[in-house]
Amino acid sequence: MSLPPPAPAPLLATDRRSLFKLGAVGLMGFSAPLRAAVGGGFSHGVASGEPGPDRVLLWTRYASGSDTALKWELSDSEDFARVTASGDCTASPANDSCAKAWAKGLEPGKWYFYRFIAPNGEKSITGRTRTLPVGKVGKFRIAVFSCSNLGFGWFNAYAHACEAGDFDLTMHLGDYFYEYKRGEYPSAKQTLEGRFMPENEATTLAGYRERLATYRLDPDLQRLHQLWPMVPMWDDHEVANDTWAGGAENHQPDEGDWPARKAASEQAYREWLPVSDDYWASYEIGDLATLFKLESRHVGRVEALDFLEVYKGAAPDAVAAALTRFRDGPLHDPRRTLLGAQQEAWLAGALKASTRARKPWQVLGQQVIMGELKMTPKVLDGMDARSPEWLKTRIQASVAAGLNGVPLNMDMWDGYPAARDRLLKSALEANANLVVLSGDSHNAWAFDLDRKGQRVGVEMAGQGVTSPGAEDSLRWIKPDELARESVAANRQLKWCDTRQRGYMAVELTPKSATSEWRFMATVRQRSTALSGVKRMTVLAGQRKYSV
Repeated sequence: MSLPPPAPAPLLATDRRSLFKLGAVGLMGFSAPLRAAVGGGFSHGVASGEPGPDRVLLWTRYASGSDTALKWELSDSEDFARVTASGDCTASPANDSCAKAWAKGLEPGKWYFYRFIAPNGEKSITGRTRTLPVGKVGKFRIAVFSCSNLGFGWFNAYAHACEAGDFDLTMHLGDYFYEYKRGEYPSAKQTLEGRFMPENEATTLAGYRERLATYRLDPDLQRLHQLWPMVPMWDDHEVANDTWAGGAENHQPDEGDWPARKAASEQAYREWLPVSDDYWASYEIGDLATLFKLESRHVGRVEALDFLEVYKGAAPDAVAAALTRFRDGPLHDPRRTLLGAQQEAWLAGALKASTRARKPWQVLGQQVIMGELKMTPKVLDGMDARSPEWLKTRIQASVAAGLNGVPLNMDMWDGYPAARDRLLKSALEANANLVVLSGDSHNAWAFDLDRKGQRVGVEMAGQGVTSPGAEDSLRWIKPDELARESVAANRQLKWCDTRQRGYMAVELTPKSATSEWRFMATVRQRSTALSGVKRMTVLAGQRKYSV
């Protein structure tokens, strides 16, 4: 979609004083291909997460062949003139030399600086973190990312967020890394020179550790972790494509035991990121909002259905009837779930607790698109006859599905409509004002969410950091035309962009919630230039985007 150039001033006022000097991380490109093997000592910077009003979880990695006792220090000044909190932790080969430590007894809504110190006196780079506020909050700002495939390009979205400096917190909605072997996704032709990937697909603990170690060498990702606490969550590629509780599309019998593979991926993820062991959690942002982190892959998700098999299995004159039976039968089975009964019950209760506390916003940080989305029939116009047969069949099936009330993507909430209905019903019963943050699709979307015509809230779905979207496979239709026709074909969809990469800057105030989709000019060269922005706002209590 063609967008105007960005406004001279950003949506969120930048405080340049907050961009303190943290060393050379993020200032220079790689002089050699990425590699997981680095020298000893502090090898991958620092990070923080799990913020609360009085605590935060600190992370570092100290490469050594044996357990190493580290000291950590936290201060309210960059020079550490007064150490506010300190403690000890251990970097152990048993945890891939990663170390985590809780800093507790902190003041709410406050910036802190932290560092780690090795027994030989070596210091890590200095990190900055922030506790969550309590009481009255006039504004809270979140940078929201998803779908960061190293091979497709530079993580310019991370770099831009660091340069802008206008956030209190960052979130990563999944696909923090990708599991594929080198040359598969991206292909060898698509892979940007210098963005080196591990040779083999990640299927074991060693493989997932290698993948995380490789990604975490990226200077812009290191810088992002260094500047802000992050609330990350996994989607599917942290294990394998289209993960569900009992398997994945990209898991074959010769790749070992599925529970073991999933457990290995979880272990490596928790080693390498500043996260607790909780599968889901909530974060209170003073009197302004409750931020929820949901888990929709490993615990409660049942296997996705496949309307393509229904389409291919029906005679040409029976396709419509077959898709209608699929829509009214298996697709709406109430036993189909993404979150699982335990998490659904927890969320319903937590939404009520948030609204009882008179917080104007209930923000769901989660993985896949929640809004209703069908394929527009216009996508068939001009389809290249030279397109591979699998793609032509998929597009034809998607259009036929849409014409018969079957949504586009079975891996999204659309593939679990009964579960979505339960979530939206619980939000209405809680009188919540939902702001749903979503990733996964690689493209940017804005939905008004409703249940049987009753407004529930809005969805802000973000474009990928580097992973290509619809523009990469539907090359015969112009992205602005695809966006226009998609909006016309889907009543909940209010706007979309199907061609650009970047991230979302989300601002919450007592009166409004605004997303600014920030589009990077390129990911094939290292740059923080923007090609444009799109802003959309929902007013408190309205539960739909303002015109």
